[in-house]
Amino acid sequence: MYRHIYFIGIGGIGMSAIARYYNRKGFKVSGYDKTPSPLTAALESEGIDVHYEDNTDFIPKDVEGTLVVYTPAIPKDMGELVYVQKNGYKVIKRSRMLGEISRGQRCMAVAGTHGKTTTSTLVSHIFMSSGEGCSAFLGGISKNYDSNLLISDNDVVVAEADEFDRSFLQLYPEIAVITSMDADHLDIYGDEAHIREAFKEFASQVSGTVIAKYGLDITQDDTKAEIKTYSYGNPEADFYAESTGEGHFNLHYPGGVIEDCVVGIPGWVNIENATGAAAIGLTYGLDPQKIKDALASFSGVKRRFDLQVRKPGCIYIDDYAHHPEEISAALSSIRNTYPGMKLTVAFQPHLYTRTRDFAPEFAQALSKADKLILLDIYPAREEPIPGVTSEIIFKDVTCSEKVLVPRAEFMDCLKNEEIELLVTLGAGDIDRFVGEIAEMLNNRI
Repeated sequence: MYRHIYFIGIGGIGMSAIARYYNRKGFKVSGYDKTPSPLTAALESEGIDVHYEDNTDFIPKDVEGTLVVYTPAIPKDMGELVYVQKNGYKVIKRSRMLGEISRGQRCMAVAGTHGKTTTSTLVSHIFMSSGEGCSAFLGGISKNYDSNLLISDNDVVVAEADEFDRSFLQLYPEIAVITSMDADHLDIYGDEAHIREAFKEFASQVSGTVIAKYGLDITQDDTKAEIKTYSYGNPEADFYAESTGEGHFNLHYPGGVIEDCVVGIPGWVNIENATGAAAIGLTYGLDPQKIKDALASFSGVKRRFDLQVRKPGCIYIDDYAHHPEEISAALSSIRNTYPGMKLTVAFQPHLYTRTRDFAPEFAQALSKADKLILLDIYPAREEPIPGVTSEIIFKDVTCSEKVLVPRAEFMDCLKNEEIELLVTLGAGDIDRFVGEIAEMLNNRI
């Protein structure tokens, strides 16, 4: 029996939720992360020891009593990881740990190359708000609960099913939503065909119902589960949102209609996410009125269509979008919500491989802006690739104003901008500027 669980990469959004879970269950939990962050500060405030140097002295010496969990975002030659692999520790990936937690429980999972964090957080809020309860492992910080982890006494587990490194194939859900199957993580999968193949394999592991976004290529050949579809605006789907204006909608489902719904955060893309989340709740058997109430009281997820400043003549939204399809959907939704305002977009590309693989698509999506401020690439786990810089996106952007800015000069650039509608986008560390930007804009007369 393990007494100590040691996490390599403990500050990651998925890793920290699992670390919190086992800490609450009474295990001794500690770990390493590269840099301090609000997440690691939260872990430390809960009594979890976190250190920030690659130093094997911090690893528990009780080999038999220690389980080591690591994220594939950690380099394979990282000293602590090499040490535990060579010295007889039981070492497993984060995805397997989540699979172990959910095994034997009623798993509600949300998969997709984008939309899964907001949708899974909505699902967890629906279960909590309805009184049913759930334990949830989220890929973002829920604003309703100020956490990426929820714990209840029942056997319902809500999981964000991450396709990176094929992690979601460790899950065997009872009900699953699939939001999208776009090409991404080509450094892992090689091509779009292999991504689709992985999603089909995920669908084959669902025991009850697969709820796929309308139009996705998931068929009865792929799974023994019942297949349902959901959509924003398409009445051919089993679950669909019919817009009634000003962010309100009627939610049609196989058992009837939930009239005059509203989601607590703006944008058509969030109505679509809410439709997928509500489909899980309805399929599970939750009360339709309680689902309606939950959607209205949803406060959102940090860094997902995250409204930072709202005052006359000035709106600022921060969003995690880092894939061309996500960016396109986010900017379309923002334009629709705030028509007529000059849209300034600041984007930090994430990963050299993703920038290389999707440069034309990034340029096309970002051209929806009136002005683009493009930062240098955030490398995350990768080494530079010769010839791959933000310039390969920038050169093909067609909006009327655009500027390429080093990260260190970003705030100085913004200070000289006339801001009507500002959006910061990216999965790197552009979020470190959010508080400073909000303060600057709030202080403007």
